[in-house]
Amino acid sequence: MDDSNPAVADHAAAPQSSGQASSQAEQARPSSPDPWAEWDAFVEGRPDTGFMQSSWWIDFRSFYGFAHFGATLKDENGIAGGAVVLKFWHTEDSCFYYIQDGPVLPGDESEGQAVFQAVLGVIEERRKTEPGVVSHLRIEPRWPRVPDFVRGFLSVPPLADHYLEARDTRCIDLRPCESAILAQMKPKGRYNIGVARRHGVSVVEDTSEKGLADFQSIYEETAARQGMQAKPADYFQTLVSLFSPSNHGSIFFAEYQGVRLATALVVYFGRRATYFFGGSRTLNRQVMAPYLMHFEVMRKAKALGHEWYDLWGIAPTNEPNHPWLNFTAFKAKFGGEEVHLAPTLDLVFDTAAYDRYRAIENSTDD
Repeated sequence: MDDSNPAVADHAAAPQSSGQASSQAEQARPSSPDPWAEWDAFVEGRPDTGFMQSSWWIDFRSFYGFAHFGATLKDENGIAGGAVVLKFWHTEDSCFYYIQDGPVLPGDESEGQAVFQAVLGVIEERRKTEPGVVSHLRIEPRWPRVPDFVRGFLSVPPLADHYLEARDTRCIDLRPCESAILAQMKPKGRYNIGVARRHGVSVVEDTSEKGLADFQSIYEETAARQGMQAKPADYFQTLVSLFSPSNHGSIFFAEYQGVRLATALVVYFGRRATYFFGGSRTLNRQVMAPYLMHFEVMRKAKALGHEWYDLWGIAPTNEPNHPWLNFTAFKAKFGGEEVHLAPTLDLVFDTAAYDRYRAIENSTDD
């Protein structure tokens, strides 16, 4: 495929079998009639990955300049592991590879090592075909720790550049009954939910054009208040248009006296519902609208069969001056448990190109 247009190159390239996951692997196994459907079913059934390995997320990324290719490994039981690898050209002649929520590996460590090495092998073969330099491979797996067999990667600090996702989060267990979910919250969180109910706050879902406009308005107000750069409206328009057909997300609002005070864009995937973006207005803060909204999101997610509500981003531990401290304290009121994933990891292929990448990102941050 012609790679002259990085924004669309590889867009139709679904994951394909690329090697042996174990000694029992079937190299000649017939391909699935729909490789994307097979891959989506595999990753959605796994607790150790997320929606950023799904086909609709890859489609979403293609709108913003990311190409992709796949490396999947099969044995006699089907897919054993693998990854969808994104590719982005950060200069005219340099790109990097990016695996979000992956690679996805078997639970057995020896098999996991075999699949990981096979994925790296596919990536190395692909790198040889690129028309420019590949500066590095970045991975962001949902691993609690880095396995011993993962070597040669650099640990990337949180917020080091804007091609990073949160590695620290807070998750609420939705498997207990509703009263138990409330009981495990901090007293202030439970109390504020009651305050919102007494004030008559209601929670609705709306992914219409009006809903998207209201979401953008509240989100931008929140971003400005927190000193964060807001994403443009077309980011969310595209995102919602891609996850809505498969019922993988929604937008929630907390309303008081006809005014929308808080919003949450929620992604549904596998065992988790994820609070991906959102915000609240300073107007009528006394009615505690965001608290009831998040509790209603939990109730909806539980009804849909999801086991966890992922609040998506908190400040890392032992960083008292971290810019996320305010909303980290807010999320803590819902109880649950902190989850600290392995750091973002970079495998540098070309030191000079990687240094240029870091210089560009640092200048962008400034």
